[in-house]
Amino acid sequence: MNTESGDDVTAASAPEAPAGGRERTRQRLVEAAAELLAREGRDAVTTRAVAAAAGVQAPAIYRFFGDRDGLLEAVAEYGHAAFLAAKRVDPAPGDPVEDLRAGWDLAVEFGLTNPALYALMYGDPARRTGSAAFRAGMRILEGRVHRLAASGLLRVGERLAATLIHATARGAVLTWLSLPADRRDPGLLTAMRESMVAAVTNEKPAVREPGPAGAARALRAALPEQTTLSPAEQQLLGEWLDRLADDG
Repeated sequence: MNTESGDDVTAASAPEAPAGGRERTRQRLVEAAAELLAREGRDAVTTRAVAAAAGVQAPAIYRFFGDRDGLLEAVAEYGHAAFLAAKRVDPAPGDPVEDLRAGWDLAVEFGLTNPALYALMYGDPARRTGSAAFRAGMRILEGRVHRLAASGLLRVGERLAATLIHATARGAVLTWLSLPADRRDPGLLTAMRESMVAAVTNEKPAVREPGPAGAARALRAALPEQTTLSPAEQQLLGEWLDRLADDG
C-alpha cells in the first residue's frame, strides 16, 4: 500500500454508508483530486489533501481506491469520461475527412485545455486504458474510420488508421506540453494533423484510383451490412478483402 509521509492510515473506519452515499463520497473524492491536480499539479494530490478537500476522513480513500495510485487511476478514468462527454458524433457527415480533422482537433483541444489531467491519462505508457469511457471513445474513432473506409477514402486498414489517428493526437498534445512556452508554435499541431490525414486517407475516393486495395477496403467496410452471403461466405470474403487491402 502506498502512503505519503505523515499519513497515519489504517483499515479501521466509520460504519459503512448506504450504497448511494458511498458512490457520492467516491465521486466527491475523485472530483476533489481532479481539482487539486488541475490547480496545483500531481504532487499536490496526496491522500491527506484530497480527503480534506472532499470533507472526509483519509481512511476513506484507502477503502475506495486501495492507495494513492488507485486514486490517480480513478482520476484518469474520470478524465476519459469527461473527454467522452465533450465528443460530438455525426453519424452521417457530409465530408468524412473534415469530420476526421474535427475529431482530431477536439482531442488535441481537450489535452491542451486540461494539461495535468491529460498527462495523467496518457503520459504513462504503463497506465491502463481499459475504462468503459475510453473504450466508448475509441468506438467513436473507429466509427469515423469505418465511414472513411466505406467512402473509399481510407489509405490503410481500419485498425492501423485508428491507431495512427489516436497516436498522433496523443503525441501532439504531449509534445506540445513538453515544450517551453516560447517554442509552442501552432503550426506544429496543424502539420501533425495534416500528416495524419495524408497517412490514412486519399485525396480522392480510392475506388477511382488504379489497383484493388482501395476498392477492397470500401467493400470490406460495407460487408457486415449485406445479407446475401452466408456467415461463412462473409468470413471468407472478409479474409480475402483484408489481404487485398493490406497489399495496398
